[in-house]
Amino acid sequence: MGCQEEPLVQQVRELFEQISSLKSLKPSKDVNMLFTQLVLTCMPPNPIDVTKLCKRVQEMRSKLIRLCGEAEGLLESHFSTILGSYENPLDHLHIFPYYSNYLKLSLLEFTILTQQYCTQYHVPNKVAFVGSGPLPLTSIVLASNHLTTTTFHNYDIDPLANSMAVRLVSSDPDLSKRMFFHTNDIMNVTTALKDYEVVFLAALVGMDKEEKVRVIDHLAKYMAPGALLMLRSAHGARAFLYPVVDPCDLRGFEVLSVFHPTDEVINSVVIARKYPMPTHSLEQQSLGPMILPNCKCSEIQAFNPFNHGNMIEDFSIEERQLS
Repeated sequence: MGCQEEPLVQQVRELFEQISSLKSLKPSKDVNMLFTQLVLTCMPPNPIDVTKLCKRVQEMRSKLIRLCGEAEGLLESHFSTILGSYENPLDHLHIFPYYSNYLKLSLLEFTILTQQYCTQYHVPNKVAFVGSGPLPLTSIVLASNHLTTTTFHNYDIDPLANSMAVRLVSSDPDLSKRMFFHTNDIMNVTTALKDYEVVFLAALVGMDKEEKVRVIDHLAKYMAPGALLMLRSAHGARAFLYPVVDPCDLRGFEVLSVFHPTDEVINSVVIARKYPMPTHSLEQQSLGPMILPNCKCSEIQAFNPFNHGNMIEDFSIEERQLS
């Protein structure tokens, strides 16, 4: 596929050039307008395969993802500061402009997790969220609405981000006892990873393929056997906004499901189980053969959080891989 004859690529490049020329990526009228245009350009389902674009576009995409990551971090810091000024910050989360997206994404992730792990009598006791940032909305929403007895250990490399996050939950009598924040590079966390039944990996931990794979390999080495890894990816044109994780990147894991929302929830969700699966977890449900090329994935073509029927289409991992 050539670079010039793809209208979507031209639109993305024009927006990239405008974003690159900004003096600052802190929230402002111009910043908000350009990133909104970028998201709306990349949101509609599109069969484009970013891995097959020319080198020049690949380089532009890598730079754009980093710009998106920087802008997202500044946006979260901005609103975390505002929220932290309230007596009860969690009562005002709706002021964050993408709060409804986090509600939908968290419900999607909980629904996927329920299919593979949770039952009425079995929910994870301890989970980790890697890359929680200054506004840890996924952890907050999951802990408040879905995993109401689970302890959340949030990891971020930035001490300021963690101090801002702590301020948000410190006044809540429940979450302040169940949410912990660790300032650490996850690559330096080893034995503690064995304590978690589920590990969430934020989309912007590992901003390119090599970084992402290094983090995944580290988790594969130190997570408990049978523990679940839930991570965020991107599909189609949305891969201009976030890094893509392919099933073949998950060495040491059995990929269970891949979900590609087609609504305003931008991130795809991948769930995988670390090899080898302990015998006792087989009683939860049969998950098929343990050889990666033969296991099954599930793809949600359009996720409706209020309709859990008729939304899964099975396909094999080898059909999805782009080689």
